[in-house]
Amino acid sequence: MADPAEQIPRISGIRTFARREHTRDLTGVDVAVVGVPFDTGASFRTGTRFGPEGIRSASTLLREYDPALDVAALEDLRIVDRGDVAIAPGNSERAVGEIAEQLEDIVKAGAIPLVLGGDHTIALAELRALAGRHGPLGLALLDAHADTWDSYRGERYFHGTPFRRAVEEGLIEPSRSLLAGMRGSLYSSADLADARELGFELVPWSELRELAADAYGERVRERLGEGPAFFSFDIDFVDPAFAPATGTPEVGGPTSAQALDLVRALRGIQIAGADVVEVSPPYDGPGQITSLCAANVAYAMLGLIALERA
Repeated sequence: MADPAEQIPRISGIRTFARREHTRDLTGVDVAVVGVPFDTGASFRTGTRFGPEGIRSASTLLREYDPALDVAALEDLRIVDRGDVAIAPGNSERAVGEIAEQLEDIVKAGAIPLVLGGDHTIALAELRALAGRHGPLGLALLDAHADTWDSYRGERYFHGTPFRRAVEEGLIEPSRSLLAGMRGSLYSSADLADARELGFELVPWSELRELAADAYGERVRERLGEGPAFFSFDIDFVDPAFAPATGTPEVGGPTSAQALDLVRALRGIQIAGADVVEVSPPYDGPGQITSLCAANVAYAMLGLIALERA
């Protein structure tokens, strides 16, 4: 596919991801980009319901060829923007069911959903849809938080619990999962200990920052082994100096360049589904640096998918 900018300048046109075609038709589609404008599960800052819109707007700058991965995913894959799912805000548990139902037809059609969030609660819905076709998946997570709490003030469905719920529902295999980037203050030492007791391997940022990106990638591939995986990227993984517009920012994290290197290091994993979540454009500056970072993370994910399918 020719670069759309050759026909219409980037400042014009409908804001789809990377200016891909907007369609509901899944015939021959490799990757379907889907927005999930949901932030009912946020425990601090809201606004991630506007994340898909912000990421799409920033993505208009993306071009066909990615020299960092030496791949032209936008040409090599049939990628469409399927628009946003329809959900009623206000009830997280109900929303998870609604989102999962609307992702199922993408998965059943053999396309890979690339989801733009939305707060991290939505990962549970994605995993329900994916596990319905693939069975339990491995998980590669880059996030400042493990998101394996049991509840928050009695609420079991919010952005701090999706991966515990996913384990309980048999959607992921902790023995094939690696969660990396955790940092910041905790309620207690049990926060991370509980994640390990569930069977997850954790690599906190204090350890991850000492690893070369390739070493991290090798560690993830060894942990995931063979079989389909879900790759989830919470934008709060990135230091708020580079990505301030998120619900629960944690200082002392990686730069945007470091984060992209870590994403690209995951060459060879079998991505069945992926997401970029927790972008809250109301907290971004006029330069939209958080949305730009998120758009480039999603672009790198597409590159990984293209390389794996080559």
